Amino acid sequence: MKPINFKEANKKLEKPLSMSDEECSSLPIYNSPGGECISCWTTSFWNRLKFLFHGKIWIGVVSGYTQPPIWLNCKKTVFIKNNRK
Repeated sequence: MKPINFKEANKKLEKPLSMSDEECSSLPIYNSPGGECISCWTTSFWNRLKFLFHGKIWIGVVSGYTQPPIWLNCKKTVFIKNNRK
């Protein structure tokens, strides 16, 4: 899987200097006023097939001894458009 840029992204988290380009890349995110960070990812057709058959996604977070709160979603977008004025 790889992170991709998206129109709502307003910040880029740079990879740690101690990691190579093969280990990590920069991450475009939307950073909300409330402190939530949202990123968008894509994957290959082969990985989509694997998910279809076994239904699992594994997540690894390099940060301390615990995992921060996260969420996953497969919607086209998680940004709700409010067309009311």
